[in-house]
Amino acid sequence: MSVTPTSPDSIIPRLKAETLSTLIKKGVRADGRGLEDFRELKIITNYLPKADGSALVKLGDTQVLVGVKLELGSPYPDTPEEGVLVVSAEFVPTASPAFEPGPPDENAIELARVIDRVLREYGVIDVSKLVIVPGRRVWVIWIDIYVLDHGGNLIDASAIATLAALLTTKIPKYTVTENESIQIDKSSHAGSLPVVRKALTVTVGKLSDSLIVDPTIEEEKVVTAKLVVGVGEDGAIAGLQKSGDGYLTLQEVEKAIELALRKGSELLSKVTEFLKTLEAASTESAEVSSVEEGGSSRNSSNA
Repeated sequence: MSVTPTSPDSIIPRLKAETLSTLIKKGVRADGRGLEDFRELKIITNYLPKADGSALVKLGDTQVLVGVKLELGSPYPDTPEEGVLVVSAEFVPTASPAFEPGPPDENAIELARVIDRVLREYGVIDVSKLVIVPGRRVWVIWIDIYVLDHGGNLIDASAIATLAALLTTKIPKYTVTENESIQIDKSSHAGSLPVVRKALTVTVGKLSDSLIVDPTIEEEKVVTAKLVVGVGEDGAIAGLQKSGDGYLTLQEVEKAIELALRKGSELLSKVTEFLKTLEAASTESAEVSSVEEGGSSRNSSNA
């Protein structure tokens, strides 16, 4: 989808821009949050029953759906002992007046590349465990990101949804015959996806001399620069992406990274605790009743 520069959704009245800027300089925001506060976060897992893993994330007014699908494929020639990871993003036209039907534009491509880079550079998935027949057949992980409602900060919402979807993804059961033919049974699972490290992103916006996290769509239109920081569970930087026409001084970059690492650690804790609670609830439910089939029930919680 493409973003039309002159569309109503991309224009903000100068008076409102000045109001937002004045509020932020005072340490508050139009929605009542502090400069370092995220909006309310809600995660719904197993949202797509036919996917191998999925999660819907609601971050304020932003909604992002991520589906994960595993298929048999061939490894890349330069990495014959590793599975394949493919990330794509689509901006659904109904998510914003600025989104138009058509192939993914540079904004959707950028979103997918940022998520892909964080997953690869930080080693979120142990791709060596996705090999079925060495050098010939591996699992290909398709991660599809769908922006359903654009309320700002699409990258962070997508990163959270991707992590939640991957952590709940199951590998279909399969058997390899003597002649290396592979038979897949989608009705049962061979285990969970080998997610060995957790990471997500924190977007920091600059307006005048102030830094804010989780900008709304209106705030994104007035910030002069944004820095997306990939945050790993051990406090490591899993990637950096700067956007916007404005600049960041070295001191501002250092402050933005420190802020992102701190808020990223909080977000990772929230997501991890949510999934633990969800797993415990699912286990308790299974012990009480075995009526549900295929584990396709939706589970949700505020994180």
